[in-house]
Amino acid sequence: MNYFLSEEQQMIKEIAQKIADEKIKPVRAELDEKEEFPRDLLKVIAQSDLFGVCIPQEYGGFGGGSFENCLAVEELSRACLGVSTSFAASGLGAYPILLYGNEEQKKTYLPEIASGRKLAAFALTESTAGSDAGGIMTSAELKGNEYVLNGTKQWITNAGEADIYSVIAMTDRNKGARGASAFIVEKGDPGFNFGKKESKMGIRASATGELIFNQCRIPKDRIIAREGMGFIVAMKTFDQSRPGVGAQAVGLAQGALDEAVSFARTRIQFGKPIITFQAVQHMLADMATLTEAARALVYAAARFVDSGAKDFSKASAMAKVFASDAAMKVTTDAVQVLGGTGYMRDYPVEKMMRDAKILQIYEGTNQVQRNIIGQELNKEGGRKK
Repeated sequence: MNYFLSEEQQMIKEIAQKIADEKIKPVRAELDEKEEFPRDLLKVIAQSDLFGVCIPQEYGGFGGGSFENCLAVEELSRACLGVSTSFAASGLGAYPILLYGNEEQKKTYLPEIASGRKLAAFALTESTAGSDAGGIMTSAELKGNEYVLNGTKQWITNAGEADIYSVIAMTDRNKGARGASAFIVEKGDPGFNFGKKESKMGIRASATGELIFNQCRIPKDRIIAREGMGFIVAMKTFDQSRPGVGAQAVGLAQGALDEAVSFARTRIQFGKPIITFQAVQHMLADMATLTEAARALVYAAARFVDSGAKDFSKASAMAKVFASDAAMKVTTDAVQVLGGTGYMRDYPVEKMMRDAKILQIYEGTNQVQRNIIGQELNKEGGRKK
């Protein structure tokens, strides 16, 4: 379908598409098998200026928005979700600074992230705090001119690989979620170390691990916004980033659909390509329709975010939940279309199916997304009265 992209938007899409086809596809299986972080591929992406796609020009970026970011993420995800997750996680780490950082913080960190010279990461999740952000145990205490952080973050994307971390910690536990604050922590800060690197079902090329803060001291001017703003910073960050997760899902679904169609055209059974059988045609038709519907919703949500609307939580949640559920269905059906071949690791669809599952989990589970949508509908009903 024609989404009427501008010349600049088409250029972003084509650059990402070229990287996906020429650089990522040839090595995706090896990266997955070895669970190897795609540092060299991220350098290629950096050289193409895609890390700065949604960072303002005054901080060295392209000056695009959520929609432009979705175009790049979608194409990279079509080739490998592990690589696109490593790329997108840096943007996730940048959002708190972009949205709530002061001018000095923006000038210090955003140009480094936009150029790809330094990767970023976002650290909220702990063993006691995932969907329940109020369960954060990591603490930050102001002592003189420094904040001292103690605690452990779990399942952090780009852990150990990133240089800049946006970290949510409690500054006043008595206030619950309202006692959380956001901080910028740099790799190499005293008392900041990395723990176990996780072995995962999917997105194996990406790094997922622990952040350990043991009397970690950072200058007090590294707080983002002010004390007590951490929960708002985190939630607004996710509102911005969730269309990007939807774009990951669209790209992954498109990649699986492409593989299924290609196989169905060449696989001969009963003397004919299996794509001539109505049962297979109907599966492919449903896969194509789901993928295009997800794309339309993600693009609409991203453009809504970029419109300057004050509240887009519902649209972001819808884009994430619908597209990720679609990707899970499409990749599962792609394996079915390929049959026994699809179950083999020599072919990419089994990896795509494994990768798809995380999209229903990270950046807020799909159950939480449905809570958000339902709560927003309740608010809207109250306003109409």
